[in-house]
Amino acid sequence: MGLTRRYVLLSLFKFSDIALLVGSFMAAAVVSLHSVGATSLAQFLSLVSVRNFFLFASLLLIWHSLFSFVGLYESKRLSRKRTEALHVLEATSLATVVLFLVGSLFSLSVNHPLFLSLFWLVSTTTVVLSRRLLRFLLEQIRLRGRNLREVLIVGTNPRAITLADTLRAHPALGYRILGFVDQDWPGMKEFHKTDYAYLCDLHGFPSFLRESVVDEVVIALPIKSSYSESSRIAALCWEQGIATRFLSDLFDLKMTHARARSLDYDSLITIHAGAPQEQPMSLKRLLDVLISLSCIICFAPILLITAILIKLNSSGPVFFAQRRLGFNKRVFSVYKFRTMVEGAEEKQAELERLNEVTGPVFKIRNDPRITAIGRFLRKTSIDELPQLFNVLKGDMSLVGPRPLPLRDCRGFEKDWHRRRFSVRPGITCLWQIGGRSSVHFERWMELDMEYIDRWSIWLDFKILFRTIPAVLKGSGAA
Repeated sequence: MGLTRRYVLLSLFKFSDIALLVGSFMAAAVVSLHSVGATSLAQFLSLVSVRNFFLFASLLLIWHSLFSFVGLYESKRLSRKRTEALHVLEATSLATVVLFLVGSLFSLSVNHPLFLSLFWLVSTTTVVLSRRLLRFLLEQIRLRGRNLREVLIVGTNPRAITLADTLRAHPALGYRILGFVDQDWPGMKEFHKTDYAYLCDLHGFPSFLRESVVDEVVIALPIKSSYSESSRIAALCWEQGIATRFLSDLFDLKMTHARARSLDYDSLITIHAGAPQEQPMSLKRLLDVLISLSCIICFAPILLITAILIKLNSSGPVFFAQRRLGFNKRVFSVYKFRTMVEGAEEKQAELERLNEVTGPVFKIRNDPRITAIGRFLRKTSIDELPQLFNVLKGDMSLVGPRPLPLRDCRGFEKDWHRRRFSVRPGITCLWQIGGRSSVHFERWMELDMEYIDRWSIWLDFKILFRTIPAVLKGSGAA
């Protein structure tokens, strides 16, 4: 497909998304007129979009940027429909958060819970459905032989044939297989049993590429034994402006987050053990700062009252700072409200025999060192609130594996346990909402790995929302 046609399709998706966001805004306004303090839609519009026209225009620009940020305007031919729906959910959730923050900052009526809930629900539903419809129409066009990308596969090994079979079995993806290119080798006998076209050998590949319509080339040669050939083919495709993909067998690793980057004239393939260090992580950091700052302001009275109660209840400082391991095993001080008597850490050695949990972690349900007010603070998780300052500093995130004391980390017996250090530690996590103290150590570590491998902005929001009932029930407390 030419660049012009691609631009038109991309513009169609962008226009549709923005139009639906504006429509969702209007729909939420109509349904929640009385809740936001307006008697008519005209009055609401005069308050929100006329008086604050530039603010609303800025909102549209931010929303568009968020949709681009989560990858909704990248090619989705090889993506699952469920993946795109999750990206939409992520984008509309972020758009709603931005709407709330803007409404709070400029004292607008749009930060009413009913309005925000309706905006989120309507925008998510309509954008998902519209994209499904547009994708369906594109698929129908492709099934009729239009909007197809001509693909040439270099290599005739079983993995290459499996790829071709997969693309052929899903014609709606829009790929037409031109054929295969390879040198003669013993396995060619198996390839010739298929009905795929053998176009030429590797020596004839440059001529074929110059004279034929080829949109993409998939290099499926064994990288280790055919490195020079693969490199030559990739360079040739680059010179002619043809997209190249590698069906890689280079590493026997689960490359959940592998990315290629350039450093001057050198290419680097990075295998991220944690979440990819790209735009979404920058967005995660931005949300950490905005939400933690908002929470500190909202919870300021609770923080002050708690500090007074701690001082009245027992001698010692209000806050407790403990050295723990964070991102890439960097040591930092985690802040908590003090819930134990002074000198509690020195008394831990004589209590080790009473440890009630498996693994290297130390926990006692009825720890004698906990003060009267401390027991309440732990039950309600109020003792964790000072960690919002850790989030603001950048030592922690709102969501991530819980940071462990140095003593606990020294007891790790398996190397894969240490992969939890590949992301910033968090205030809450899957373990926190999954029962916490009732979860044994190995399962706890598995939940941390699950979070790292599945990470997305939407997963963070899901964990944050599930943390609220866990805290209210006391199931998220130690």
